[in-house]
Amino acid sequence: MTMTDPIADFLTCIRNAVQANKDRCDAPASRLKLELAKILQEQGFIRTFKVLQEGSQGTLRLYLRYSGEGEPAIQGLERVSRPGRRVYRGVEELPKVRGGIGIAVISTSRGLMTDAKAREERVGGEVMCRVW
Repeated sequence: MTMTDPIADFLTCIRNAVQANKDRCDAPASRLKLELAKILQEQGFIRTFKVLQEGSQGTLRLYLRYSGEGEPAIQGLERVSRPGRRVYRGVEELPKVRGGIGIAVISTSRGLMTDAKAREERVGGEVMCRVW
């Protein structure tokens, strides 16, 4: 079976694991997913991640973060740009997620970065997803 949107599948895997209060989730690895996992870790949405060398592609394992009361760090996760409808924004039009509480992940010519970092570096790009 061919997958038309592996990033949406990756985000759905994370969303399902959070809703089921799982400690971790596994997804097929890729460079884009690895960069997305690095951003999620830097921003404090996940504890850590590792790449398991299983098969030819490997598996990306994310360890999710929860508060002391069991509340997940990821309250919402939404894909913005899709294969059928790409969403590009200039630096002046970059979205702020939940008034700055969340992040938007932007794919720029300088790699994946958060909306705040893209504003700082004065670059626009494709809005991949929003996390809050």
